[in-house]
Amino acid sequence: MVHDRLSVRRTRADLNRLLGKVGAVLLDVDGPVCNSFAGYPAPQIAAELVDVLRRRSVDVPPDLASEPDPLEVLRRTGAAGDYGVTRVVEDALCEAERRAVETAAPTPYGREVIVAARQAGMPAAAVSNNSADAVTAYLAAHRLAEHVSPVIGRAYADPARMKPNPEPILQAARTLEIPPRLCVLVGDSLSDIEGAQAAGILGNRIRESRAKIATFQFAGADAVITSMGDLAQALHPDCLRRSSACKWRSENPSRKLQTLESYPPPGA
Repeated sequence: MVHDRLSVRRTRADLNRLLGKVGAVLLDVDGPVCNSFAGYPAPQIAAELVDVLRRRSVDVPPDLASEPDPLEVLRRTGAAGDYGVTRVVEDALCEAERRAVETAAPTPYGREVIVAARQAGMPAAAVSNNSADAVTAYLAAHRLAEHVSPVIGRAYADPARMKPNPEPILQAARTLEIPPRLCVLVGDSLSDIEGAQAAGILGNRIRESRAKIATFQFAGADAVITSMGDLAQALHPDCLRRSSACKWRSENPSRKLQTLESYPPPGA
């Protein structure tokens, strides 16, 4: 109990210190914002991509045949050097990702982080290893597209440029016209940490597994959190109170109360 309390205080202190240095929030989408593959599991997509390779008469080694991560299937396909095959796998993955976001599950407080960043005067951008079309479709479906710009997705049929390559992170910073050192990347994988470090920006990680928290801390994450609610509150303390108000409003439909959806879009 004491350790948990100390951990909470340390997390808040780390976040306050981190956010005091930045002017933009860059979000990896799958994890911090939503579970992209909640209804269409990633291992199923990976297996379908392996089938695509086999239909192209590609010799698939056993370890690739059992690979559960579709992005890793694409990465290894690209590394093999056949651009034509890479394009076919890329197209299949893009289509699967577009289908997957139709049943994606929002991450608790992921929306609140986006709204809180806006309320704090910070732009929020998406930097994802998923396709930009899939990310944009998710944001539009959840009325977040007006709040997140730019959306930097995976370079077409060029998986070597995915994170941890810093290029997509640097592209987001250039588009925002904000120096990389004044950005923070929120992600849930080691590739996010490595990409942030290579780009020269700050890295903030969200992960619910305590074992993975230790891994991220060892890898050099600037702050590690177990809930996006921690980040939303650090960005704009009033945001979580409004989130609670939204729940109250749904339970008391006869009473009037402002909700997150009533916030005007950026520039309004």
